[in-house]
Formats: sequence, C-alpha cells, structure tokens
Amino acid sequence: MNHTNDHRKPIVILLADDDEDDRILTRDAFAESYVANELRCVADGEELMEYLQHRGAYADPGSAPRPGLILLDLNMPRLDGREAIQQIRNDPDLRRIPIVVLTTSKAERDIVLTYDLGVNSFIIKPVTFSGFVDVVQALGRYWFEIVELPDDVKDT
Repeated sequence: MNHTNDHRKPIVILLADDDEDDRILTRDAFAESYVANELRCVADGEELMEYLQHRGAYADPGSAPRPGLILLDLNMPRLDGREAIQQIRNDPDLRRIPIVVLTTSKAERDIVLTYDLGVNSFIIKPVTFSGFVDVVQALGRYWFEIVELPDDVKDT
C-alpha cells in the first residue's frame, strides 16, 4: 500500500512510545503490512514535543518532518501522553495533526479523558504480532485511503 494523497509525498507517521520492544514491533508490523509511509519514533512525550517544535536534537527542521499522524502511548516518562496531547491541542501550529492513542491501558478514565483532550482514536495495543499487523493495516486503510486530511497535515 503506497499511501499518498494527490502528488504529495507519503505522510510521515510519528510514534511516541517509551517501550523499545513496542517500537520495534510497530516498525515490523508496518513493514509486514507494506505501509509505505515513513515511521519515525521518539521515546517519550518530551522528545515528542522537541520533535514537533524543532527543539534540541530536532532543531534542524529537516531532521523532523511534520507528521501527518501521531501514534501515542499514554504512560511514558518525563512527559506522559496525556500531557503531550494537551500541549499539541493547545498549539495552533500542531492542533490539526491527528493523534491515535496506542496504549496498553484499558482504563475507562483514560479512554474518556483522551477523547476529551481531543484525540482522534483510542486503540488498545494488541498482544500478538499478528494483532499489531491487523491494527497497522486498519490504520493504513482508514487514515490514508478513507479520511481526508487538511493540507497542512498532508504537506510534509
């Protein structure tokens, strides 16, 4: 699946997850699903904000292309996913980037709170690799074949 919109480059997907095994599993699921979109990874909410705001190691905008979709774990050190969602949604330059929570939390309060904060979807992480592949394929179909995104999200 080569997910492009019109003549634009494929959308960059940014994964924020402190669990290295989950980052590897997600990357492998993307490869297995033949999703052509570039997957970039950060290890926590603070690094996510540095990436999005071109600070620190990401000061050069070329090192941090604007993502068209953020996959976000909730429970991370330094700045957790809930706090990151608030910061992203309060930033006029970032607020339209779709956020999909991808977490092990099944807590109803997390589901309600994150939707109240403005996430676009809440997905409980699958426990098997084949489950991850299924989720990635569904994300690919939905976000890159069905949904229309605003131009400032599509332009990377």
